[in-house]
Amino acid sequence: GAEPSRRSRRGAMQLASRTRSKAVTLLQWTPPNCRYDPERVPPFTIWLNLLFSAALFTVANLYYNQPVLDKIAEDFNVSFEKASTVASLMQAGYAVGLFFICPIGDWLRPRPLILVMVGVTATVWIGLCVTSSFPVFQALSMICGITTVTPQLAIPIIGGQVPPNRRASAVQIGVSGILLGSLLGRLLSGVSANYGHWRTIYWVALGLQYLLLALLYFLMPDYPSRAPEGKTYFHMLYSTVHMTFTEPLLLQVCIQSYCVSAVFSAFWTTLTFHLASPPYEYNSLQIGLFGLIGIIAIVLGPFYGRIFMDKFVPWFSAFVGETFALVGVIISTFTGNLTVAGPIIEAIAIDMGTQTSQTANRVAAFGIDSTAMNRVNSAFVVCGFLGQMSGAAIGNKLYADGGWTWVGGATIGLMGLAMVVLFMRGPWEKGWVGWHGGWAIRAKADEP
Repeated sequence: GAEPSRRSRRGAMQLASRTRSKAVTLLQWTPPNCRYDPERVPPFTIWLNLLFSAALFTVANLYYNQPVLDKIAEDFNVSFEKASTVASLMQAGYAVGLFFICPIGDWLRPRPLILVMVGVTATVWIGLCVTSSFPVFQALSMICGITTVTPQLAIPIIGGQVPPNRRASAVQIGVSGILLGSLLGRLLSGVSANYGHWRTIYWVALGLQYLLLALLYFLMPDYPSRAPEGKTYFHMLYSTVHMTFTEPLLLQVCIQSYCVSAVFSAFWTTLTFHLASPPYEYNSLQIGLFGLIGIIAIVLGPFYGRIFMDKFVPWFSAFVGETFALVGVIISTFTGNLTVAGPIIEAIAIDMGTQTSQTANRVAAFGIDSTAMNRVNSAFVVCGFLGQMSGAAIGNKLYADGGWTWVGGATIGLMGLAMVVLFMRGPWEKGWVGWHGGWAIRAKADEP
């Protein structure tokens, strides 16, 4: 009995080894049309831009569970509080991936890295579609959160492959993909659960992820690694933190990212409570329709990115975006208890202002070091993520204590802080504080 058992284990190990070898070979093979030739660099066409934007749509993975937490609780026979940990674990996993995976995008070739991330996510996602164990569902949700960092690996590719005079509009298309993913992820999940089983959207998402994997495999160019040779994984992590606190521009945009994201999160978190309370007392469907306001910013983003943002320095675009958002916050703070027009104005202003500011600051940060775009992007997004968590906590606490006006006062202060930090360094300043280089706001041909 022992000998057949040993042969069986040996055979299983050999099969697993052959399977891994074939998978590695398949991953390393690149279709002829995707192979990189430094003498003939493939142009970054609008179709490639849209392909990467489709990859950015995978951020929807983080939001499918939010509208169906009650049904997850019912299906797994757990409390709603316990079911809500699924959303928290997935967001926590995403934060882990942002810091520990995204920086190595500068160290490894982006094509195999992105293919692995999409492939692993899609394969683990099968478990979410079929498991009947809640602890397993929790664990798999966190793993999928960690590997759903494709959007933040694709954005630096977009920023690095387009010429400086098109960078803002190209990145804006990518950011619109992320926003569309987060919006439609919630919307489609809620609709599908309303007319069928809550796992329906999980099966649809599984098919979409494997479709995306196939498209990326046959269409994504094999761009080379950006970082100099000889670097290690731990150097990538260390340099991400080091750059955040030693590069004046990066620290400036990270602080703004934190503040602007906190304002965005505080508003959308407390809006539901505000609209469900007197004098409005809207139902969940009416409140949900407010989320569609975000489509305005998503649709218009690439257009004003090309018409406006490409023509000016990122500093000026950030100023316009933050000013627009601040005006909307002020109007809503003082009118939001009187008329629903206040929250509507703020929703439009915050969505468009935040998208403009975040895109402009990200584009500015990409100009720091062309070999460190993933690390720069990782620092920027992590700070924004921390801002979102802080904004939600602050917003909930202030709304409970003082209502809509208290939340508005805090968001005015946060947006004001972002603008103070913006004005501490002029558009051409190289140091920590000052306006050296002039006040010109028109982009120069050789500037990002």
